[in-house]
Amino acid sequence: MPVIQGLGWTFNTQAERYERMRPGYVPELYEEIFRQVKLDERSHAVEVGIGGGQATEPVLKTGCHVTAVEYGDQLAEICRRKFRNYPNFEAVTCKFEDYPAQDDSCDLVFSASAFHWIPEEIGYTKVYRMLKPGGVFARFANHPYKDKGRPGMHEALQEVYAVYMPGSLGSNEYTEAQAVARAQIAAKYGFEDISYHLYHRTRDFTAAQYVELLGTYSDHIAIEEKIRGRFFADIEAAINRMGGMITIYDTIDLQLARKPEKA
Repeated sequence: MPVIQGLGWTFNTQAERYERMRPGYVPELYEEIFRQVKLDERSHAVEVGIGGGQATEPVLKTGCHVTAVEYGDQLAEICRRKFRNYPNFEAVTCKFEDYPAQDDSCDLVFSASAFHWIPEEIGYTKVYRMLKPGGVFARFANHPYKDKGRPGMHEALQEVYAVYMPGSLGSNEYTEAQAVARAQIAAKYGFEDISYHLYHRTRDFTAAQYVELLGTYSDHIAIEEKIRGRFFADIEAAINRMGGMITIYDTIDLQLARKPEKA
C-alpha cells in the first residue's frame, strides 16, 4: 500500500489489531544485522517506531538494552506489556524528531516499516549523530504484493477498490532497484559500508483474516467508519467468491549503513 504522509496517527487507533495482525521479519534478516554489529548486555540500541513490537524481540534476546521510541501511546503501552519480562527494554512515547538522544550513544539504531514517516534529512541526520563511531543503522520494511497463484483474485479486488479507493490498489511488486535506491540515501548523510538485502515469503489468509489485516493500513483506517465497513464487507465477499483464501507475496528489504569509525 502507498504511504500517505499525515496518516501516521492512524496506527495508534488500531493498536491491538496492529500488534496482532502485522507480520514479523525473517530470521535471515537479523542474522545479517548481527553480522554487521555485535550486541551484548553492554550494547545500546534504539528502535524508531516500534509499532506492535514485531521487530524487537530478536534484538532484546542479545541482552542489548533497547529503547523504543514510539509516538503512539497505545502502541507503546502494548509493547511495555509485551516485553515486561525483558529488563533491558524501555519505551519512550514521543516523536523520534523530539527524542532527546545523546550523541555517540548507540551501537545500533533500527527501524522496521516506520522510518518513511520521518522527514529524510531529520531522520538520517539524527541517526548519524546518535550512533557511536562504527555503529550501524538498520532500516527494513515489508512490501506485500498481490496473490500470484489465484487467477482473477487481483482483478476481483480491483473492482471493489474502484468503488471505494480508486487507483489505490498497487499492481507493481517491490523491486531490487527500489531497494538499491533506498540504501543509497544513507550515503548523502555520511554513512559508509552501505548494503541492501532482499528476502521473500508468502502469507495465507482467510477472507475474514485479510479484512482484519486491511484494518491496520493507514489509508484504510482513515476512511469514514460506515463506508469502511461496507468496503471491507465487499472485499471479504469477493475473496469468498474466489474460494475463501488469499495469499500475499512479501518482499522484505533491509538496508544497512555504518557510521565511520572516525566520524
